[in-house]
Formats: sequence, C-alpha cells, structure tokens
Amino acid sequence: MLIGIVGAPNKGKSTLFSAMTMVDAEIANYPFTTINPNFGITYATKQCVEKELSTKCNPRNSLCIDGVRMLPVNVVDVAGLVEGAHLGKGMGNQFLNDLAGADALIIVSDASGSTDQNGNQAVQSDPVKDVEIVISEITEWFASIIKKNIGAVSRKEDGLSALATVLTGIGATKAQIESAAAESYLSLSNITWSDEDIKAFASSLLKANKPMVIAANKSDSSAAGSNIKKLEEHFGKEKVFACSAAIELALRKASKKGLIDYKPGSRDFNILSNGISGEQAEAIEYMRSFVKNAGTGVQELVNHVVFDVLGNIVVYPVEDENKYSDHFGNVLPDAILIRKGSTAQDLAYKIHTDLGAGMLYAINAKTRMRLAKSYVLEDSDVIKIVSAAKKK
Repeated sequence: MLIGIVGAPNKGKSTLFSAMTMVDAEIANYPFTTINPNFGITYATKQCVEKELSTKCNPRNSLCIDGVRMLPVNVVDVAGLVEGAHLGKGMGNQFLNDLAGADALIIVSDASGSTDQNGNQAVQSDPVKDVEIVISEITEWFASIIKKNIGAVSRKEDGLSALATVLTGIGATKAQIESAAAESYLSLSNITWSDEDIKAFASSLLKANKPMVIAANKSDSSAAGSNIKKLEEHFGKEKVFACSAAIELALRKASKKGLIDYKPGSRDFNILSNGISGEQAEAIEYMRSFVKNAGTGVQELVNHVVFDVLGNIVVYPVEDENKYSDHFGNVLPDAILIRKGSTAQDLAYKIHTDLGAGMLYAINAKTRMRLAKSYVLEDSDVIKIVSAAKKK
C-alpha cells in the first residue's frame, strides 16, 4: 500500500510527510523545497486484539504500544504542483511517475490562505484552488497517457483489455476502467473517443484509481476556520480533514527527545522533563491547549485513508490457534492490512503464494471453528491457514 502526498508548492507537504514518518525531509518557507520524492513509512493505528483475547502480543511486522497496533504504511511526498505542470511548468511532470503506484492521495491545501497557488506568500489566497489545480493536473496526466496510445487502442475491438494494458503503469484495474467508462457514458467497444471524452473518462478514473482526501493544513491559524468551511462546502465534508502538521511534528520531536510523552492521535500528553526552558514551556502549553481542543488531525487523517477510503481491515494470522502464536511461540506476531471483502484464501496468498495455492481450509482461532477457503474475513479475525504447502 502506498499513499501519495501531493499539493501546490509551499503548502506544508513535506512538514506533513515528516510528521507522519519522522523522516527528515527538507522543510522551508519557499516553493519547490521538494525536488526528489521523499519515501517513508507511517503507521495506521487500531486497537490490538490482545485485550479481547486476554493475552499479550509479541509483534513482528508491526508495533503495539499500550494495546494499540501500529501498522506500517508506505508514503511518498512528491514535488509541488503548479498550474500547467502537465505542460512542463514548475517542476513539470517529474512528480507523476512517483505517484503511479499510489493507492490513494492526500492533497495538502493551505487552510491559512497565506500562500498562493505558486507557493508564494499571499493574503487570503483561496485554498479551494490549491486542490483544484492538483486534481486538474493529475487528470491531464491520465488523459495524456490515453491520448498517446489512442491510435493503438482504437484498433482493438476489445477496448477494455486495450485500455487495461495502456493503463497498467498507474495500476488501473479492469473494474475501475469499466466503472469510469460507465460514469462517463462511453463505450469500451471499438473506442473512438474525442479529447473531451478522454478527459471525462480520465476524471472518472482518477476518482476510482486514486481516491483523494484533502488535508486542510495549518488549521492552527486564525483564518483556518472559514477556509476549512469553504473546502468542505466545495468538496464535501467527508473529504476534508483539518490538521496542523507543524504542531504534530513538534510534538513528535519533543516526545523523541524525552521532553514529553505523546502518542500520535492523543488529545493530551505528559511532560517528562524538568529542564524545559521558558520559551519551550510556553510552546508546549500552547500545543497542549491546541490538541486538547482539536487534535492535530494527522493520525486521524492516516487512519481515515487506510481504513475508510481504502477499505482495509486488520487480520491476525497464526499457526497455533490455541496459543494464538507462530511456531516460535510469538503471540499475535503479525497484523495484516487487507481489503474488506477478502477471503481466507486471499489472506493465505498474501502470506505466501504456495500457502494460498495449497490451502485446504482455515480455522477461526477465537471460536476454533473450521472455515472454508471462501470465508469472508472480518475485522480483528485471528486466523490459522491449513495448507498442503508449508509456510515459508
């Protein structure tokens, strides 16, 4: 799974990336700080099943802190987008290939309205335009891929298969292509689309292939309230998340230094050090007041993308259904993110292809009930896969 962070220049993308991953991306108050993409790992969080099972886990592929599983998710932060990027303006299309493998996008907008669409300092800049430019440029990118290959596609009677081949680089599935064509009222047989048809299809495909959430960043600014409302009215309240990447990053750094005990997503924290200077103490109290009132929104944003937008659940595969452990005795060693609607056999294949191919049945470790390969997994299931193949 890969989440892409995109936005116009100087909106706080790299600050959000650093807050999510604690990777030291270059952060500065001027456009195009990010030139090469930044890759890192963030964590989606969910209550661990250990409490339900009255046991204590020994995580292997994730972390567990105070009963909360922290599940690793890949993140990429790409260069800022300006209007006309698909024509070579700004950093041009340099960012596009870095987004090709993204499963979802977080579009960062400046809720303070203090930077224009080119990343320069401004007064009362419209954050809606921040988002519209990004959507337009990525749509144009999708459309350009199709236009470049439309001649070859039009010669194929089976337009669905032809488009699937052309769009394999962005991870578009046949189901997504069919859905986008239906939404655009376009036929997939003997395709003869106009440029307008292609753009309409590209717009629909973008929504299906790379669903987007808006991070209304700098939510701690005085002008943020009205701008966040404007974003919600334009794009829908469910797509807009108010956040302060700068405060989240500051809290995580303070926690790393041992000054405070802060857990991402928490609405409070404990001060651990007595050696905090006056200015530090003042800043920490300001941040404490802010998170108590609103939270930074960063962890909520990550969880929303992973669980709600991409529709993942958490499943725990085990080898010993009685002890909930692997063959080394590690209890609940792995927590796996898998899409809703996946089956027990899908889980087996995700663990190892041989395990999936040789799968006989599964066992629900909570109930000890035998399950068919077609059993549809539920969130927090603890599952043993019984296979003719040995797990590797």
